[in-house]
Amino acid sequence: MEATTAARTDSSITHPTTPPLTARQEARRRRILHATARLAGRGGFEAVQMRAVAESSQVALGTLYRYFPSKIHLLVAVMRDQLEHLHGTLRKRPPSGDTAAERVASTLMRAFRALQREPQLADAMVRALTFADRGVRAEVDEVSRRTTAIVLDAMGREHPTPAQLRAVRVIEHTWHSALITWLSGRASIAQVRADIETACRLIDLTPADD
Repeated sequence: MEATTAARTDSSITHPTTPPLTARQEARRRRILHATARLAGRGGFEAVQMRAVAESSQVALGTLYRYFPSKIHLLVAVMRDQLEHLHGTLRKRPPSGDTAAERVASTLMRAFRALQREPQLADAMVRALTFADRGVRAEVDEVSRRTTAIVLDAMGREHPTPAQLRAVRVIEHTWHSALITWLSGRASIAQVRADIETACRLIDLTPADD
């Protein structure tokens, strides 16, 4: 999930070429995302079918496809929505820790615990990110930007150096991989924590000036 420094540090959630939605359109979009999350939470990736989402959100199937061309687009958008909610929560209750590495590890474990509460939804979102192709690049980039913004806030770095961004990228890859191994039953929560804490130590080893 790589992007330019400017793109990755920008916490804006609006794609630059996308006109802003009207209040009515945004309300419809949120109904669609909530319906998708409910379906995925109950039945996982396979339960998210476009017709079922349209019926549950009370929008026409054609309208749904105009907002989201596929279930992959839908689930990646849900992931971004979940991260946005987490980011708001973290801004209200910042992570504790004496070092940037400790704060980032604490933040990512909070995110992990939130996903742990709804494992079928977590599995559906992670599958969507894994299956996403070039056609979903804009949505995946938004997930990446939001994840990066969360990590940088925990670090306390508004203007990171290129070296720090490289460290953040490794941490994000580790977090994503840890989610996959936990969801597949190949890693315990303790192993997930150990992997995340190990990766986060890169932050304290990275010079503040590059």
